[in-house]
Amino acid sequence: MTDTADRPLQVGSGIDADATPTAFVPAHITGFFTAEPADDPTEAGSTGAGLALSDGVTVRVEPATPGTYEVTLDGESLDIAAPKQVLRALRVDGAHVRARSDVPLASGFGVSGALALGTALCANAVFDRKLSENELVTIAHGAEVQAGTGLGDVVAQARGGVPVRLEPGAPGHGTMDGIPARSRVEYVTLGELSTEDVLSGDTEMLTHAGQRARSALVQEPTLDTFVRSSRRFAREAELLTDRVRDVILDVSEADGSGSMAMLGETVFALGTGLSDAGHDPAVCRIHPTGAHLTLDGW
Repeated sequence: MTDTADRPLQVGSGIDADATPTAFVPAHITGFFTAEPADDPTEAGSTGAGLALSDGVTVRVEPATPGTYEVTLDGESLDIAAPKQVLRALRVDGAHVRARSDVPLASGFGVSGALALGTALCANAVFDRKLSENELVTIAHGAEVQAGTGLGDVVAQARGGVPVRLEPGAPGHGTMDGIPARSRVEYVTLGELSTEDVLSGDTEMLTHAGQRARSALVQEPTLDTFVRSSRRFAREAELLTDRVRDVILDVSEADGSGSMAMLGETVFALGTGLSDAGHDPAVCRIHPTGAHLTLDGW
């Protein structure tokens, strides 16, 4: 974590009373995953791989009336459990979470995970809880798993880059690696999908597909293998919608490489894959670092 002069920022202590801690959490596109349940939400989660994006979610946390927990995203009130659970875990009695997002909600970008992790980072500083990064990631991961809105976004967003989740769970339980590569990323969002609906159903088929995709990527940890494995996973897990399939075919016919973001009706491609296929995508890059706290990011 760094301050505005790129110096280490001691979270939760020594912060200028006039400054407002602000967290930036990269959006995370999951290419493929397995569902790994456990009684302890910090041990539960997923394996899989994804891309942390330079587009993301910016979060602030402000004290509020005791017993009041409010979350607003881009000025709109949001009924979402994970960040509120984070505040309770940090023993914060009343807070307002204000967030801005570069990416849409419920479209495969890990916005709920970003809200949970950003809330943990900011509340730790604002309320002087003096917890470490791993402790905060563990709280945010457990909150999102309990809420049913995600299984692996938080740990991936904390790491950044191209994270590969080899074992499920929060720090101390999960094991991660990464692909040492960076790229331009394009994406087109066609609609929303409910992560909760998918994760609350039968996940056996998608888990088998995710295991095959993970094995292929471990054998050849490259971006090309990641996208190919993601495309195969989407097909084998029967998660492709007709609109997503059509756009992926457009990219392939233009000699590009694209797949579906899990879980959302979003197509992503490396380089200029979507542009070359005649679409008008949003453009960003792989974010080289994970979530971080600053003092002037709003």
